[in-house]
Amino acid sequence: MNARQPGSEYARGKSQPLRVTWPVMADTKICEQCGTSFAPRREHARFCSARCRVAWNRHNASAPPAETGALGWSITAMRETTGRLLRTTDWDRANGFAVISEAVWWVTMVDATLMRYHPDIHSRVLAGQDPGQCRMTEDTFAGLRFVRNRMGYDTDPMDFIQPLDSQPGAGRIAAWTWRPVPEPALASLTPRALDWEMARYRAYQAQLAGQPIGETFSQATAFLNLAANGSSLSRA
Repeated sequence: MNARQPGSEYARGKSQPLRVTWPVMADTKICEQCGTSFAPRREHARFCSARCRVAWNRHNASAPPAETGALGWSITAMRETTGRLLRTTDWDRANGFAVISEAVWWVTMVDATLMRYHPDIHSRVLAGQDPGQCRMTEDTFAGLRFVRNRMGYDTDPMDFIQPLDSQPGAGRIAAWTWRPVPEPALASLTPRALDWEMARYRAYQAQLAGQPIGETFSQATAFLNLAANGSSLSRA
């Protein structure tokens, strides 16, 4: 995948929107354990059945060193970026948009890495929440993936982010909010990919739109830190 880390263009004061290419989800996938083609029920599904998932985990009990390192530095970058977003005040819009875009990038990357290489731990932490909190967590990450995918094309961060210029403490980036957005044009997607992207859109509207950006990242990173600690691969 040919992608660039978000935020660099805004940090240099340019006004062009960030563009990152993300793959479109296929209607079918190949099970990583048995090689059977199957229709995924979830966005990050890798196996055709629970039996294949268990068998794969038994043979891959420890993560490869390269993946261990990737998760470690991704978590470090996520913590540094979201920490900067939550504590920084008196930034202009360009720098605010940059750090939010970067935080979206790292949070969704860590979530995807945990789901891919440590699915049991990710699922166990999610299952440990009460049903209402579990739904909020799933919708928060789905909404952030929607933001990531839309910012990866021609959508300007201003379309998603509402600075609070008219309120006291407007320079505090965490107090900015997510804007409600219109339904995206998705005619070019396959039916299954369309279903996934519309599910992300609905999650964004239900869980993120109108809410403070800082609250979104606080909730997301709290979950990911708990899952990462369970994986024994995160670095303090």
